[in-house]
Order: sequence, then C-alpha cells, then structure tokens
Amino acid sequence: MTVMDAEIRCEDLVRIFTAEGVEVQALQGLNLTVEAGDLVALVGASGSGKSTLLTILSGLDRPTAGAASVAGHDLVTMTPGERQVFRRDTVGFVWQQTARNLLPYLTAVENVTLPMVLGRRRSDRAARRARAAELLDVLGVADVADRRPAELSGGEQQRVAIATAVANGPRVLLADEPTGELDEATSADVLDAIRHVTTELGMTTLIVTHDPAVATHVRRTVRIRDGRTATETLRRTALDEHGHELHVHEEFAVIDRVGRLQLPREFVDALDLRDRVRLGLETDHVRVSSGTQVDAGTGADPGAAPERPPGAAAEPSTPDGLGPTGDHREPEEDA
Repeated sequence: MTVMDAEIRCEDLVRIFTAEGVEVQALQGLNLTVEAGDLVALVGASGSGKSTLLTILSGLDRPTAGAASVAGHDLVTMTPGERQVFRRDTVGFVWQQTARNLLPYLTAVENVTLPMVLGRRRSDRAARRARAAELLDVLGVADVADRRPAELSGGEQQRVAIATAVANGPRVLLADEPTGELDEATSADVLDAIRHVTTELGMTTLIVTHDPAVATHVRRTVRIRDGRTATETLRRTALDEHGHELHVHEEFAVIDRVGRLQLPREFVDALDLRDRVRLGLETDHVRVSSGTQVDAGTGADPGAAPERPPGAAAEPSTPDGLGPTGDHREPEEDA
C-alpha cells in the first residue's frame, strides 16, 4: 500500500492556534497513514495534539499547513457544504462524554435511527428501525433498545453511541477517549465492541486515548509527542517451537521524510542527552552518543578540533579575511 492509497493520510500536518497574540503549535509536522480496515490506537499525554488531529480528520477543523485526507476526501480544500456531507456520511464520531453522543429524550433505537433520517440513506421508517436493531444486536445491546440514555450503564451508553456513529455506514470511525469515563472491565468490553464492529462492517477505526491499556486491544499503536508521531508498536501472533501461540509486539521509532525522529524520553534521560548529540554511521545501524562523550581510548573529545603538532606555532586569532598581522589577505585560488 502506498501513502496515496491510505484510508487516512496526513503529511507534514501543522495546526497553530493563536490566543491573545500567543501562538501555540498543537501539531508540528505530523505524518500518519492508516490502511483501510485497520484498527489503530493513537496514544499520548494530554496536550500532545491527539484531539486536535481528530477534529481535523473529522472535518470539524482544518490544518494550518500540510496535507490530510480521509477516504479520498481532501480535508484542506473541502468547501463548507462538502464538509457537512463528509461528516454526515463518510466518518462516524464517538466522544468521551456520552451526553455529546446521545439525545437524552430518545430511546436507544431512536438515537441510532436519527442519523439515517438525516443521511443519504433515504429508506422508510421500517427499514431504518430494522438496521438500528441490527446494529444494536452487533454491539450486544439489543435488549436496551427501548431505554433512554439515563436508564443505561456507562458501557451500554457507549455501545449505543458506537451504533449511532456507524448508522450511515461510514468508511471511517473516529473515537476520542471512548473509555475515558469507564472502569477497566467496562473499557475492555467497549474496546472489544469497537473491534468487533470494525471487522463486521469493514470500516477503518482510529481511537485516540491517553490510556496505554487501550493499546493492547489493537494491532497497531501510534504514540504522538509534541505534535509529531514518535513511535509505533505493531502486534502480531506467532507460534513457538512447541506450536503454542505467542503474542509478539515490537516498538519502532518513526522517521519522517526528511530524516527526523524522536528518541524515547527514557533513552534521553538514561544517557543524559542534552542540546546536541553525536551521530555515527555504522555498518548496520546509526550510533547516537552524548555531545560531551570522550573517546574511551584517548580520553579526548571525538568532536574536538585536532591538537597541533609539538612546536607548531598557533596562528593568532584575527577577523575573517585578515592575515596574521591584520593586513587584508586575498582568498587563494584553486590550482
């Protein structure tokens, strides 16, 4: 798959907010691709840019610079009318707060039906209710179809919210901290429901969270730090020598098109890397060392200027273009 084929694509994405004359860079050249049908978790600390990215991908905001597309829609050039249709039919969205997902005066089945009334599916009432009932069944909450949100548990509310978000058959589901208000056991149930509906409906799903536990429920985890993607963790299953199934996960640093990458904070702290570092190209890897590191054999700083041979006179320090006596010195020409 090429970057152009990705269901979600971000290239050098920048988002700058200005408040009272102060600029804040929420996204600083972020790059991200998500394949069609994949389930990806985007994790990071508060203020790392996760929610800003999600509002851009959902069409609620637009980037300051860079490129972004979802399901073939260019999020930079879309008109307001195109954005409205995009949000209604192409992407589904689940908020952390259930009050933003469901109307309190409608039952669960009525909440799921409502987007179909407004969307491109111009089916009759019976067909809409049949689809709503099917979605509630897929998400394991068919038995609460006639209850209002206040009569549902937190986990049931989020499952109904997911059914509502996918009612119009979107190609992409975006979830912003969908388990943020739930306990650990309920969170696991909701994540399993998201994984199940992603597979059943053939969607692409991106979950934004600050909870590292969410990462164990997805194949791919992307960590964002300071407005850029920093690392990725890929999970797969393998068989050991006895034929037993093992769950393997590998973490990779993300390198962008110009060669930038972020070192994990624990690496930086452990080696006391500050301000600048030395790089060395080895046969099969790049060596990174502290800028103040000295050579183990000579005790010298490997980046320092070479010492002068014994007896050599040091040339006096003079302004650029002047000789040792201060007179003007013409640049030497190539032979």
